[in-house]
Order: sequence, then structure tokens, then C-alpha cells
Amino acid sequence: MSAADLARLQFAATTGIHWLFVILTMGLVPLVAIMHTRAAFTRDPTKRAVRERMTRFWGQLYVINYAVGIVTGLVMEFQFGLSWSGLSKFAGNVFGAPLALETLIAFFAESTFLGMWIFGWGRMRRGVHVTLIWLVALTAYASGYWILIANGFMQHPVGYEVRGGVAYLTDFGALLTNPSALLALAHLTLGALTTGGVFVAGVSAFHFARGTKDTDLFRGSLRLGVWVGMLASFFVVVVGQMQFPLLRRTQPMKVAALDDSGVAELRARLVGQHGPGDYVPPHEWLRISMDTMTIIGNTVSTITFVAVFLLWKDWLVRWRPLAYLMTAMIPFPFIASVGGWVFREVGRQPWLVYGQLTVEDALSHVSRASLAVSCAVFITVFVGLAAVNWTLITRFARRGPDATQLGATEPLTDEVPGGDVPGDDAPGSGFGDKQTVPAF
Repeated sequence: MSAADLARLQFAATTGIHWLFVILTMGLVPLVAIMHTRAAFTRDPTKRAVRERMTRFWGQLYVINYAVGIVTGLVMEFQFGLSWSGLSKFAGNVFGAPLALETLIAFFAESTFLGMWIFGWGRMRRGVHVTLIWLVALTAYASGYWILIANGFMQHPVGYEVRGGVAYLTDFGALLTNPSALLALAHLTLGALTTGGVFVAGVSAFHFARGTKDTDLFRGSLRLGVWVGMLASFFVVVVGQMQFPLLRRTQPMKVAALDDSGVAELRARLVGQHGPGDYVPPHEWLRISMDTMTIIGNTVSTITFVAVFLLWKDWLVRWRPLAYLMTAMIPFPFIASVGGWVFREVGRQPWLVYGQLTVEDALSHVSRASLAVSCAVFITVFVGLAAVNWTLITRFARRGPDATQLGATEPLTDEVPGGDVPGDDAPGSGFGDKQTVPAF
């Protein structure tokens, strides 16, 4: 493999693995926020207790995924300087700001709000505590927005001018409203919600198939997951199709290579504009990734649509094969999202910044041996982190709510004379455990 192939393999593998963490994080946190909101403002003590346990159970799975995933995100930033210094040199003045904002939001604001939410159980008023998880959700999607602003510039450069071989930002508003970024954000949001909904529904169905005692908890989780998965999977297909008119205007070769029509004309035009070169992206990769995304998207949409009707009288979980089918669907949105990422990135080749900077020109002057070593190390570490993440998630998901540590509390002393009792809504308490400290 050439140095360029190794650099591309490294970035593709690490980004693809990191994306598996991101899609679940963004998909799960709004559902946890909804669960927490319902729990915090439910008056019935019995229902409140069930919904609190529901929030803590799914919140713990979310925290595991976030904690391991953020480690992979830290490494991603270094690859721009390690392997793609040409990209930083050409476009750093434009997308450096979005990347910096994404880092500040994800590694400072989002993680701070999440930490306060984790350790705020039993320490904060209900409204404040619920606000924190919604802020976590907001900052998660804000982080995704800034990443897509940077990626959108690479897909469809706007708001800049080139001086001396370097791109300079001239219209920040155009950069922020780049249609390539905004449509991708809508598609990403719906894809993430589909992933979160299917995950919650699948794990809940698994517990019903095993004969869980927490029927109220998992019935509520199953209903929320199925409804969110059904609505999001329907609209994710619609928004996906909405991107093709934009692609025909901004990246006509991607669509031509996908349909295998008009390729020769477009190649001749690009050769005339940019000089000799192979401007045709790999047809097989585009077709496979597009078919994977489309087939899985339609399958998930159909099954979740039927599952909504089967929720009536618990038909969905009374017949075990249906429950196991919902569980087996958990990997589908992940596979589809990776297919969408491959289609978006591979279809841009050979450009790194479309029409302005090729992959070869962006490559750093690093030896093939160095890239081979770094590629092997990066991929090994990322695969190991992914294995750890899913091992932990699977273990805690199988154990159920009884093994949940998030929000678990213990008294400051063995006995607190006159202390608050669980369920008391005195100021300064979350769900009433005023005289407690978080154990998670």
C-alpha cells in the first residue's frame, strides 16, 4: 500500500469506529432526557420510582458509551497534523474555528454538564437536574453541528477565497448556513434518533423475552424506543433523498458514478478545469454503501412501523420471536450509518476539499514505514476500545436495573436524625435523597 492509502485507511478506520460511539451517544441522550423529565415531574410516587430507575438504567449505558467514546475523539484531532498537514495548511483558516468550537463544546461544555448531572443525583432540585441532561443533549448536537460545518466545507466549499494557495474565510454566515452541512445535520439527527430508539427497544425486548420482573420499566422503555425509532427511521429516509438535488449541483460526479451514467462527459470537463487526473470515485464502494444504507433504512422503518401496532396489548413481547427480532435489529442502524459515512466521504474522491485540494496534495511528508506503524497502532487501540465499550454495555444491559450504579446513593452517616426521607421534595434535593452522596 502507498503512503496515501495507509493514511486514508488509518483515518477511515479510526473515524468509522469513533462514529459508532457518536451515533449512540447522540441517539440515546435525548431519550434519557425525556425519561428524566417524566420521572422528575411525575406526582405518583410509584410511577416516579419506576421512571427514576428507568432513567438511571439507560443513563448508565449512555455514560459508559460517552466515557469510552470521548477517548477515541481525543485522538482524531491529532491525525490532521500527523497525516494531512496539507489540509491544515490550505483550509486551516476556514475550518480551524469550527473544529476548535467543537472541541470546546464536546470536551468542556458537554462533559461538564454531564459530570454535574452524574453527581447531581440527590443534590439538586429536580428542575435544575433535568435541565442539566437537556444541556448535555443540546451540546451533543451542537458539537455535531460544528463538525459538519467543517466537513460541509470539504464537501462543498463556500464563504472563502484563495490567496497564495491558501483558503481564507470571507463569509462566516455562508459557512454556517452551508446546505451541505445543514442537510447532513438533519440526516445525522434522524439517524442518531433511529439508532437510540432501536437500541432502547431492542434491549427492552430482550428483557421481556427473558421474563423480566421489571415489566413496567421495560414496557415504558419499549414504547418510547419503538415510537422514536419508527418516526425517526421514516424521516431519515426522506431527508436522505432530499440531499440528491444538492449533490447533482455540487458533486455531480458522485451521482454519475453511482448511476454509472454521464461519467465520461464529467471526467472530460474536470480534466479541462483541473488538469489530468482520475476524477471518478470507486463505483463499487458507492453502490454497496448506498444499497446498505437504503435497504437497512427501509427495513428498520417497516419493522418499527409494524411494531407500533404490536405494542397494543403487549403483542410485541408476548411472542418471543418478535422480541428477539427487535433485539437482533440493534446493529442495523450502526451498519447503515457507517454506510452513509462511506458514501459521503468516498464519493468525494479524489478531492479532500472538493474542487480545490486533492488527497495526494493534502498528504503529509511522512514515510510509508511511519504511517504503517501509526496505522496499525491506531486501529488496534480503537478496536480495543470498541470491544471494551460494547462488552461493558452488553454486561450492564443484560444485568438490568438492579445492577445500575448511576445515581446510587449511600448515607453520609449510618443514621441521620431528622434526615429527609426518600421522595421528599425539599429544596436542595433531587428526588429527595438530601443526606446522601453519589456512589457512581
